[in-house]
Amino acid sequence: MESHKNQRFSARLGFALRGFAHAMRSEASLRLQALAGVAALLVLLLVRPPAVWWALVLLASAAVLAAELFNTAIEHLADVLHPQQSSGVRVVKDCAAAAVLIAVLGALGVAAALLVHLLWAAP
Repeated sequence: MESHKNQRFSARLGFALRGFAHAMRSEASLRLQALAGVAALLVLLLVRPPAVWWALVLLASAAVLAAELFNTAIEHLADVLHPQQSSGVRVVKDCAAAAVLIAVLGALGVAAALLVHLLWAAP
């Protein structure tokens, strides 16, 4: 396997896109979260909130996708390094899944705050 260190930016971007494409093909939860991110973007386009809300929603959506990708990477690495059942590996995978849950709850909190803002700002 070639080293990812000290490669041109275009090569490193290719590695990242290849990883994202693999995760999108193999992980239903990532596809669902990406769809939720697209839906959030469509809501932003529809309601046109102030710029700070665009930043918060996009940041929260990116955090969820990043957490899903980290979870996928950790699960694959754990499976390669320790293919048999292990209570230690189970804890690692559970913690990675918990990180995704925390990111999703944070994103839902941003969505709820935006909804409250929109309702309060309504004439």
